[in-house]
Amino acid sequence: MDQYKTPLLDQLILHHKKNPISLHVPGHKYGRLLDHPKYSVYRGILQLDATELAGLDDLHSPEGVIKEAETLLSEIYGTERSYFLVNGSTVGNLAMILTVLQKGDIVLVQRNCHKSVLNGIELAQARPVFLGPEYDEDWGVTGSISEAIVAKAMELYPEAKALILTYPSYYGMVNDLEEIIKQAHKADIPVLVDEAHGAHFICGGFFPKSAVMLGADIVVQSAHKTLPAMTMGSYLHLNGKRIAKGRLDHYLHILQSSSPSYPIMASLDIARSYIGTYSAGDHAYLHEQLTYFAAKLSENDGIKVLNYGSQKGDPLKITLQSQTDLNGFEMQEAFAREGIYTELADPLNVLLVLPLLKTGMDYPFAKVITGINRALQSVKRTKRKIDKSDYHPVISLLEVDSEEAQYLTRRKVSLHDAIGEIAAERVTPYPPGIPLLFPGERITDPVMAQIQHLAKSGARFQEGSGICQGEIYIYQSK
Repeated sequence: MDQYKTPLLDQLILHHKKNPISLHVPGHKYGRLLDHPKYSVYRGILQLDATELAGLDDLHSPEGVIKEAETLLSEIYGTERSYFLVNGSTVGNLAMILTVLQKGDIVLVQRNCHKSVLNGIELAQARPVFLGPEYDEDWGVTGSISEAIVAKAMELYPEAKALILTYPSYYGMVNDLEEIIKQAHKADIPVLVDEAHGAHFICGGFFPKSAVMLGADIVVQSAHKTLPAMTMGSYLHLNGKRIAKGRLDHYLHILQSSSPSYPIMASLDIARSYIGTYSAGDHAYLHEQLTYFAAKLSENDGIKVLNYGSQKGDPLKITLQSQTDLNGFEMQEAFAREGIYTELADPLNVLLVLPLLKTGMDYPFAKVITGINRALQSVKRTKRKIDKSDYHPVISLLEVDSEEAQYLTRRKVSLHDAIGEIAAERVTPYPPGIPLLFPGERITDPVMAQIQHLAKSGARFQEGSGICQGEIYIYQSK
């Protein structure tokens, strides 16, 4: 099939050229109601914001241009079936989990997963067994899980119904996913992968291999994170016979909006064509641009450009570690004052997400380097010392499951007094949206130290609203 084709986008443009008169939803009537000059940019988007009209197909029962676009997507990724998602990777994670798990099922899940994975497990009323990731002492962050801990978990819980993994990590770290998948499949355990940050891996070259290529049963990707798709535009890929396709379709129908956004779907069509036509020349050009950018950044003695060492990682992610008096959050703020807006900060680092350029495309890397240099020029240099952690990956269970929690009382206590108690709320720094505590988990000294360190350093919490005031909810002891 011709990957330069964009059937859904083309049909929307053709529909727009007919100058249609809308006597249907949506209410903006292709932007006609917004004639003030300040809406001019917005109106351009609305001209493609249609609904399920003749020729425009239906996401929930595709037979025309949407089906053709999804077939083109499936061809690139080499899947049995690929889906457009308009509610983000969140809806894909929920759907894949509800497809595979039922009430009371044991599921092995990588502990540093996105909160949507934990939400899906909660909705399924399954019983999570958490697999602790490896800790990188040079970066000061957790990364991927090891083959050894997966093997141990499968030995302890042979009745597990699924293995849920995150690949790559938010920082672009990857592991030997293929071997882990083989381990699970040998025990006939389906592997579900949240590959939100790896939609571009399929183009090969110097990128790690996609979980789709490595044999995962379901893979969910945020196309909007690294491909030219609109926010909330995502993909779900299905392979193998371990997943009931009808059940997956059922949950996608339930969870996805019955009024899907045509601009988001058109952007998914565009993003698919973009990655489907990525060439060897594009790889060479991108590699040259990224290498130059990293080298110029390394000339600044106020930052350390971290590398993945012997383990392959995502070259679109560059992590800068502060070598100044500024912590990661403060360094991020200093960059923002220069108009340089980054993806994520932690107490030590700032994460940059770089563009998937094609041959000849310009990007203001020189301006970024100038801005970063200016942001750090008068800041005192400090040799950063990362405290050695006593963290060791462990396999753990919830002490209180969601069903039992319904009959328990919550109370608010100080962070200090919460150590050793059972958490009654989630604590989620955002970004990256990875909960440090989940309701029903025992609150340990190391986890509380991490939470307090983040709060003191300036982290934002999407859940755990009382953390910055030094309080947290726990379950009242019986």
